[in-house]
Parts: sequence; C-alpha cells; structure tokens
Amino acid sequence: MNKCILVGNLTRDPELTQTTSGISMCRFSIAVNRTYTNANGEREADFINIITWRGLAENCGKYLAKGRKVAVCGQIQTRSYDDKDGNRRYSTEVVADDVEFIGGANSEGGNAYGGGSAFGNREEKSAAPKKTTGELKPLEDDDLPF
Repeated sequence: MNKCILVGNLTRDPELTQTTSGISMCRFSIAVNRTYTNANGEREADFINIITWRGLAENCGKYLAKGRKVAVCGQIQTRSYDDKDGNRRYSTEVVADDVEFIGGANSEGGNAYGGGSAFGNREEKSAAPKKTTGELKPLEDDDLPF
C-alpha cells in the first residue's frame, strides 16, 4: 500500500501549468516539521514536493499561496531522468489525491469560500459558498456524537 498524509506549510507559491493535451497540473512544496529537535534544540523540517492534477490542481493554483498550511493525502512517487549533462537524476514527490486548506490568508483556516477542501479527485464540487439560514450556535460537549 502506498499512502501518505502530510501537514505542512507551502514553501513557495504553487505553479499551475497544463500538459500539451490541456490537463491542469499544479506543483508546490511543503515544509513538514519533524517530531523531535536536533542537538541545538531546533526543530528541523523536511521539504516535500507535491503534484496535483485536473480540478484539484486548478483549486490549488487558485487558492494556495506561500506560507499557507495544508494537509495533503496521496501516494509517494519516485522517478528518474537524465539531465542536460547526461547524469541520472532521481526525484521523489507526492501525487496528491486530496488537499485540505487548513490555514487561510487570514489565519482562520478554510479556503477563500469558507470551505476547507480543495475537493480532491474523488468528487468535484462547486467552489461557491454555501448559504446558511438562521443563526449558528456552538456545540456543547454533551451534543457531540462521540
């Protein structure tokens, strides 16, 4: 089974492009903190390359920006290629099935339309905000189903 879940912050703005056949692809990188500190007491991070496709790519390219916190679910993919000097190079990245927008530009979480998901490849949804009627009330601990 090849499945990973990562939570981190974008290290740069996403790059949205299209293949020659017109399929949207978005590349970005996230910094994921390690659970321990080094000998100097500093927490280190790993920098993970992420690729998204189609509608998910378009949503990521539209709503994500450097510094934004996201949760990514996908598969690890390793590939190799020859560079311009003929040297064999290897690349490891995560091909994301789902991206959840955790931290917004206003640091309150969710995406620009109040939702928290880039909607993944499982199901395409409208990015329009949902209208609610009435007043929303906070749940009490006794109201939770677990």
